[in-house]
Amino acid sequence: MVAGEASGDLLAGLLLGGLKARWPNLQAAGIGGPKMAAQGFDAWWPHDKLAVHGYSMEVLRRYREISGIRTQLGERLLREKPDAFIGVDAPDFNLDLEAKLKAQGIKTIHFVSPSIWAWRGKRIQKIRQAADLVLCIFPFEPPIYAKQGIAATYVGHPLADAIPFEVPRAASRAALGIAADETVVALLPGSRRAEVQYIAPLLLAAATEMNRLRPGLRFVLPVVPGLRHLVEPLRKQLAADVNIELLDGQSHEALAACDVTIIASGTATLEAALFKRPMVITYAMHALSWQMMKRMKYQPWVGLPNILLGDFAVPELLQGDATPERLAHAAMAWLDDAPRCEALRLRFEVLHRDLRRNTAMAATDAIEKVLAG
Repeated sequence: MVAGEASGDLLAGLLLGGLKARWPNLQAAGIGGPKMAAQGFDAWWPHDKLAVHGYSMEVLRRYREISGIRTQLGERLLREKPDAFIGVDAPDFNLDLEAKLKAQGIKTIHFVSPSIWAWRGKRIQKIRQAADLVLCIFPFEPPIYAKQGIAATYVGHPLADAIPFEVPRAASRAALGIAADETVVALLPGSRRAEVQYIAPLLLAAATEMNRLRPGLRFVLPVVPGLRHLVEPLRKQLAADVNIELLDGQSHEALAACDVTIIASGTATLEAALFKRPMVITYAMHALSWQMMKRMKYQPWVGLPNILLGDFAVPELLQGDATPERLAHAAMAWLDDAPRCEALRLRFEVLHRDLRRNTAMAATDAIEKVLAG
């Protein structure tokens, strides 16, 4: 298995739970993180080796290292001939590796369809060469693959199983030491080093603005292990007088406990939706990367909740529009509009039900059929 960055590690860890329930003696190894390790995964390389961001110099600087890891991993897997290879997200790394393994007779499964319906649609041809099966986490994806003769199965989204339908707000606030009557804003800048570089300063400056508008707000900022040393000096520089608590991980507790979140586009936005939280979605990156991304996208939305609901259910403030003032005012608007928050919560409840499918079991059933074929 290969999972890149924190979101892939989370998804792969949930999948491994289902695989081990079906095959108790299963051995799994490759590239992964702590969620996978908790399921007995043997990480030959840590998942954060693949956590890159954008399309410009920040990727080029890492290309040789990542390419070398893929070559070494491919050679080892061809020697050891595993029963199956499961690439979890990270399509730029996994699809080429899967194609190489599939050509040599190793069964390949790609878990989490690349967003070919949102951008880079031509990549479906590479997926055809790479994967014996695509495990899809959204219900509209398998028909896209069926038209191209590619085996794909909708397995639901594992986060919809893992996140409780009833939000554990009181328990999460107690765990974080937050009183029931405090107004809490969760700041989630992303899990990659470059996201911290580009997005965390915007969120911290937005917190300063919100605190100016409404003193007494409390802020929590979950930090991915290993990146605290980058966030701490930014907090001191941009929000020294603001009540911001840096959390070691605990993003789910932060989302369950908060009244609103300002959050980087990505899997975390879906987590926020499953916790039924109002949010402001943001993103920022290197200017060259942004221009390339803009040219390749097919839809008006970037955030997963908006894509799945088919409209701008929550605000998106991206790149040049993501000023601290705009982020602050968009977040404050949620705090001042209880009926709007309630309407959004009801829409997120419907979404949660649609995505809940016991993903680990459904994925394991589909993988078993591939192995038997």
